[in-house]
Amino acid sequence: MSVTTPRVCVIIAARNAARTIPVAIASALREAEVAEVVVVDDASSDDTQHVARAADDGSGRLKVMRLDVNRGPSSARNAAIKASTSPFISILDADDFFLEGRFHRLFASADWDFAADNIMLIRDDAAADPTKVAAPFFAPEPQFLDFERFIEGNISRRRVLRGELGFLKPVISRAFLERHGLSYDENLRLGEDYELYARAVACGARFKIIKSCGYGAIVRADSLSGRHRTQDLKRLADADLALLALGNLPEGSRAALRRHERHVRDKYRLRNFLDVKAERGLASAAAYAFASQSNLIPIVRGVAADKLDALFRRAGIAAKQQVPPMRFLMSATSAAKE
Repeated sequence: MSVTTPRVCVIIAARNAARTIPVAIASALREAEVAEVVVVDDASSDDTQHVARAADDGSGRLKVMRLDVNRGPSSARNAAIKASTSPFISILDADDFFLEGRFHRLFASADWDFAADNIMLIRDDAAADPTKVAAPFFAPEPQFLDFERFIEGNISRRRVLRGELGFLKPVISRAFLERHGLSYDENLRLGEDYELYARAVACGARFKIIKSCGYGAIVRADSLSGRHRTQDLKRLADADLALLALGNLPEGSRAALRRHERHVRDKYRLRNFLDVKAERGLASAAAYAFASQSNLIPIVRGVAADKLDALFRRAGIAAKQQVPPMRFLMSATSAAKE
């Protein structure tokens, strides 16, 4: 590796990922800019640790750690960051992979603290061999995210395929994290990326995005990121309140945060209502709903929307939302081959 090649540490938090992690590790080790790959096995019950070790390419860049107690992705990532030394950090989920040449494109300029590219979202049954997947060539169209746009870009829309900006997997400057004392919030098991990115941008991070695609994400029905507890939603809404307590945010940013907090809190209230109904019956759920207007309105809206969706599907007016075999997180413009 030449002295001018950026040194990147790829960190992979893994739990029960024995089936997918060899592809993730191989895609990271293939890149010349990758100086370290740190895998943290978060107390898997399968053979993740040994399968990860077996993916070593002999270059001495792979390190595999194991946590004896499941602590969640935030803890695992913080442990990986502490165990690494490279000046740049890149997050890779254990069931995803990098496309070849990803870091070359991201490091084409050095005017950023966080740099992310487009994500190719591939349905599990459409990715027989992820190593053979190639993305279209998109114009980079570089731009920087400000705080308000980033927060607004994390409010999901009903009946719209999810594409929140918190899904981005940026390369991160270690110096920026250390300068501002930033790390993953270990109380969060949902939205931990969103919270870190938001806090970084609030601290002045230059968060650059390009539309070129360098990250492949496999969309699985059994993905850990697709399963979360009701309390995880409450913790994420509370994280927004903590961000609101920052004293340096302009009113536009604060208004965006309040919208995101309300959006997540309303999801929590609906989920909690359904939990109470399942555990203690309709009377207890109704008591929870009528305890306050803040509870009642999102619960009524959510239940009504769910019922209408089911009715429309039965009547053939609306079809169940279909996930395409391949789509992209950010819309982009096709470009000539690089």
